[in-house]
Amino acid sequence: MRKMKIEDFKLSLKNSTPPKSLNPLLLALWYDAKNDWQKAHQTAQDIENKDGSWIHGYLHRKEGDLSNASYWYSRAGREMSSEPHEKEWETILIELISK
Repeated sequence: MRKMKIEDFKLSLKNSTPPKSLNPLLLALWYDAKNDWQKAHQTAQDIENKDGSWIHGYLHRKEGDLSNASYWYSRAGREMSSEPHEKEWETILIELISK
């Protein structure tokens, strides 16, 4: 199976369901982009690695729960972002889709 490209991922956002090939990290970002914070959070909280913690922190920052966000960014080994949410989402997508 070929690796998904950023353009393919963004095109998939026009669909009502995510591509079956998405890993949990990209699935969490997909749900977030579809404005389904609950599904994005539910997906992210089950990912037990630094990338999952990064997404988890981003989601809590977006939610406005900065103390919880700080905890998750720390678990991810990252500083909490001060970028606009859309920019951080793009940054996360670019890094994760290239892995």
